[in-house]
Amino acid sequence: MIIIVPLAGEVKFYPLNDTFRVSFGAPAIFFLLLLLKKVPPALPGFLTASALILFRVGLDFVFLNETDVIYSFQQHCPTFFFYFTYACLFQFINIKRFRKSSLMIGLIGYVVELLSDSAELLAQYLILQTTITPSDFNEMNLAAFAHSFIVISFFNMLKLYEADSREKQIREKNEHMLLLISNLHEEAVYLKKTLKNAETVTVESYILYRDLLVDNKEASLRALRIAGEIHEIKKDNQRIFAGLSKLISKESFKDYIDVMELIQLVVRINEKYILLLNKNIKITYSIEGNHPDYHVYTVLSLLNNLVANAIEAISDSGKIHLLFRESAGVAEFHVFNSDSTIPEKYAHAIFQPGFTSRYDDLGNPSTGIGLSYVEEAVTNLGGKILFNNETNGVTFSIKIPMNQLTQKG
Repeated sequence: MIIIVPLAGEVKFYPLNDTFRVSFGAPAIFFLLLLLKKVPPALPGFLTASALILFRVGLDFVFLNETDVIYSFQQHCPTFFFYFTYACLFQFINIKRFRKSSLMIGLIGYVVELLSDSAELLAQYLILQTTITPSDFNEMNLAAFAHSFIVISFFNMLKLYEADSREKQIREKNEHMLLLISNLHEEAVYLKKTLKNAETVTVESYILYRDLLVDNKEASLRALRIAGEIHEIKKDNQRIFAGLSKLISKESFKDYIDVMELIQLVVRINEKYILLLNKNIKITYSIEGNHPDYHVYTVLSLLNNLVANAIEAISDSGKIHLLFRESAGVAEFHVFNSDSTIPEKYAHAIFQPGFTSRYDDLGNPSTGIGLSYVEEAVTNLGGKILFNNETNGVTFSIKIPMNQLTQKG
């Protein structure tokens, strides 16, 4: 405020004639006072008014060769009372309580400026012995009106900026929550698979215990202990799976969103991933057929894996195209990426857990569980996933019965 207001006061124009001047000093201090959070307005108003006087005296000395500093100070001193009175009235009225009403803000700004102008005119009369004419009041009234219009414009811009920032924060927070819940769906699929494996291993361990019971009692007891420990692990996993399933199975209307909103969500999330990897990749999309609202977490968890894989498969620059297609009650999701294809020798292995052909700069392999999860989840939903090498890239396609992705009932 100390820097901006003196500079803004020098930006002026003459909308009516050569004597009626409108500057941006008053709107600037008003706008900046609205931004104050914890500081009482009177203190920054005093400091700003003092800085403005010093600034104008300095301008007279540098550009007008005014060597009489006391004379220059007296000429500009009345302006101090304008800005200081402005800040004090701002604090007294507590104008921030009217933040929801732009019209009230403008009206109060108009009145405050008239009173501040009166304080400046009184100071001019007492210090400089100037006379006050009715035309001075007319100009003062017009200037206050013009400044009030500027203040309303600035204030509305501030409100629009705050609303836009708030909307952006809420959207990013919602996207983060959607990602978290979609990841929970992914983990639930793996946990369910682990439970099946634990059950199988428990049964096999118990069978081994019975087989060894006659010939090797000590080994049979060890097998029994192993079976018991696996059984305990299985029960712990069952409790985790039960809680997780309860958390993600409480479906509501908000869990299902429009197909356009869903595909734009996928694009926005993965564009951030592209920036993180510092790649030049353009994502496009198209929609064919009539799509109902889809279960956002299920579709998001599937597509994010495929799109993330596509981004990682592109070495530096390329393109990714998403196609949503509806055909005879089947939802189809196609993800094409340029710059790479799947070698024929990997065709039967890419959906196996742990398989990967990607390594980081240090030679460490990726986890290789993304595609295996997608294949497992799609199969559980009664669908299928396949890929097709093309001349300039590869397309992964998911086909799922639509009733598996839409709201029940």
